Amino acid sequence: MSDEAAATPEAGKTAAPAPALPIKLLIIVVAAALVAGLGGAFVIVKFMGGHSSGGGEAESEHKVEASAKSEGHGESAGKAAAGVVFDLDPFIVNLADAPDIRYLKMTIKLEVENEGVSANLSTRMPQLRDTILVLLSSKDSASIRSPQGKFQLRDEITQRINGLLPKPGVKTAYFTDFVVQ
Repeated sequence: MSDEAAATPEAGKTAAPAPALPIKLLIIVVAAALVAGLGGAFVIVKFMGGHSSGGGEAESEHKVEASAKSEGHGESAGKAAAGVVFDLDPFIVNLADAPDIRYLKMTIKLEVENEGVSANLSTRMPQLRDTILVLLSSKDSASIRSPQGKFQLRDEITQRINGLLPKPGVKTAYFTDFVVQ
């Protein structure tokens, strides 16, 4: 019986160190997955558009021209695809939030087809600003904070400005500053 009692504690002692190997293996696997995930995230951010916005307008215009040239396979197609950029002064408006008072500060750049459209927009600056101010002040902060809301607002601005012109010439609107407070 003493042999049996002596054998039982030894069996318990040999069973305890066995789980240590899987715990070490688990820690190694988790660490490797973490490193691979961080490495993958870095690669995605680095190569898929994680550029800082400090590059300025020249960098973004260069990208637009380069992508237009690659799509059109030539210089003439690149010139037709890249439009003229028309700058607007910043807008600061009260939003239509009922219980709270919220403000929107926004700067817009318009991509137009040619210099003629740009000149036409310059002569219609009061109507242009009024149209955009009325549209912006009718929005509430919840609807414009989401990416979908921003895309919808961009489309509405483009449509309203094209409605002011005798012939639609605004391709799209770009938000270069967008702050809701």
